[in-house]
Amino acid sequence: MNAPRRVENQLTDKGYVPVYTTAVVEQPWSDYSDADHDTWGRLYLRQRELLVGRACDEFLRAQDDLGMDAHAIPRFDQLNEVLGAATGWTLIGVEGLLPELDFFEHLANRRFPVTWWIRRPEQIDYIAEPDLFHDLFGHVPLLMNPLFADYMRAYGRGGVKAHGIGPEALAHLTRLYWYTVEFGLIATTDGLRIYGAGIVSSKGESLYSLESPAPNRIGFELERIMRTRYRIDTFQKTYFVIDSFRQLMDATAPDFAPLYARLAQRDSIPAGDVLEQDRVFQRGSGEGWTRDGDV
Repeated sequence: MNAPRRVENQLTDKGYVPVYTTAVVEQPWSDYSDADHDTWGRLYLRQRELLVGRACDEFLRAQDDLGMDAHAIPRFDQLNEVLGAATGWTLIGVEGLLPELDFFEHLANRRFPVTWWIRRPEQIDYIAEPDLFHDLFGHVPLLMNPLFADYMRAYGRGGVKAHGIGPEALAHLTRLYWYTVEFGLIATTDGLRIYGAGIVSSKGESLYSLESPAPNRIGFELERIMRTRYRIDTFQKTYFVIDSFRQLMDATAPDFAPLYARLAQRDSIPAGDVLEQDRVFQRGSGEGWTRDGDV
């Protein structure tokens, strides 16, 4: 078997251009360098300390249950034993970004693609595409949660269907993934908490998403999310807040075909806009989070 490649976005005069690969590879764990393990450890320690009191309890517990720590890059085969027993998911190694349909088909079959390579030391604060740290630290823990694990499988099945319908349906569905799986917040009895992988794997966005007055924090509403545009090159202007992982499953259980037809007749919404009907979360005088209309 050929050694797995490190497939990264290409820098052009128009910025970074994504490069896709379909290969599924074995994790070359014995080939990781001391610098690779050190990068994992530095990122792990920084984020775990930062996420206590910011990430949802389900995420932190799942990381512990998986046995993740800062000592070395986790082995996919060892994680798969725990993950498979908990929710039936399996991690597969990939070389980089997958084409959409390949990605959806993996999710639909409870396979989560994890980029085998980790960012270089000089990229520790930012990398343009998902690497091992983002995928493994950010995405994998919540696959231990039965509700979220089922949601991810349902999303994959929905993605296969949307791909067959056309690019407009796919664009709407992609926004749902962006604003939940990648950049979602959840309301808990202790206040707003993070669950999205794009936030929990980023020091800057972990702080910004909860503590900055700049972004909007809006209650989950399916059609609102699927109409809302997003940016990939900056912190988010809007975060959507779920009440529970059960809410995700219930909202996305029906057939989306009629929804896509309705959305095709409506304009998209700029990322930073707030609509009159939005349930907006704001900090009160006691620094707790309340929703507009709450007493």
